[in-house]
Order: sequence, then structure tokens, then C-alpha cells
Amino acid sequence: MAQEKEHSGYLPGHLLVAMPQMSDPRFARSVVFLCAHSADGAMGLVVNKIVGSVKFNELLRQFDIDAPTGGDAMEVYFGGPVESGRGFVLHTPDYEAEGTMRVDDRFALTASLDILRSIASGKGPAKALLALGYAGWAGGQLDGEIQANGWLNVPADHELVFGHDNDHKWSQAAAKVGIDLSLLSSAAGHA
Repeated sequence: MAQEKEHSGYLPGHLLVAMPQMSDPRFARSVVFLCAHSADGAMGLVVNKIVGSVKFNELLRQFDIDAPTGGDAMEVYFGGPVESGRGFVLHTPDYEAEGTMRVDDRFALTASLDILRSIASGKGPAKALLALGYAGWAGGQLDGEIQANGWLNVPADHELVFGHDNDHKWSQAAAKVGIDLSLLSSAAGHA
């Protein structure tokens, strides 16, 4: 495992920014946080698309967890098309429970009800993002999509991942590496 982290071709803890020509509508204008990436495949969470039909407090009530007073504490994100009924919490590493996976020294991932109880009671991580479903790639699949210019690789930071300006995360993420996506065409052609 240590060798994989040293391999510069693997990108856990980075963001993938969908290029304008992304043909899959589920990922058009998406920003995906890569939770895991190795020779075996990759797993990530879309961090800029809200699931409008699901509210955090409603989700808590479904699991018999007392919801915090004062409205919804968190937005619920579309994490990706795989296992869309399963929840994942991407968060700062100041919270750790059984089953928490450390992505790097800035981010961790937990997929248990314990973290929802902790968040609801005010004892959760400093920053967190709740996503339903995830994006998954088989071994080599994501690498091929990146090489085919389907995705732009961008270093992740808390502001981009946990920020609430979801309408602009796509362009802000690309701007972080000096790219203005509005100048790129979404159509390929020949001159």
C-alpha cells in the first residue's frame, strides 16, 4: 500500500474536473473527489451536485436519529451513480470511528451511521459532506479516461470540497490550475 501512495500516477485526495466534452450526463460539469485510486480501480464522490429531493433531517429521521434543531444542517450530494442508496461522509480527519478510511492527512471517509449521529449531536468533524452513491472505475479505466482528456486533475483543498458555491466549483477547480473552461469547446471537430 505504501508503494501505491508513492506512485505519482495515482491520485487519491485529488479532484477530477469533467472536461466540457464529457458525454456522460451524470458527470457533465462534475467535480469528483477521489477517495481511492490504485491499480485495482478508483472510487470518488461528486462534490458539486445536490440531491434536491433528499434533505439531511429527513434522512436522520429515517434512521431514528434526532435531527438538530434550526433547519437542515447539511446538504445531501449526488455522490455518483453506483449504490445510490448508500451514504458516504467525506470529512476532515479530526473525526475517526470504526470503519473510517483516511484518504490523506486532510481528508477522511466514513460510511457508518455513527458519523451521522455525531454530526446530528454536534460532535462530528469540523467539515463534512454527505453524499449518496459514488463514482467507481475498474482497474485502468479512470487512467484511460484521464489520458483521453475526459478529466482534469486538480489538487483538492477544503474550500473547493466543502464550500457551498456548488454552481461555481467546476470552474473554480479548473481555475486553480490556470484553466478557463469557458474557453474550451465541448464539441470536437476538424479544421
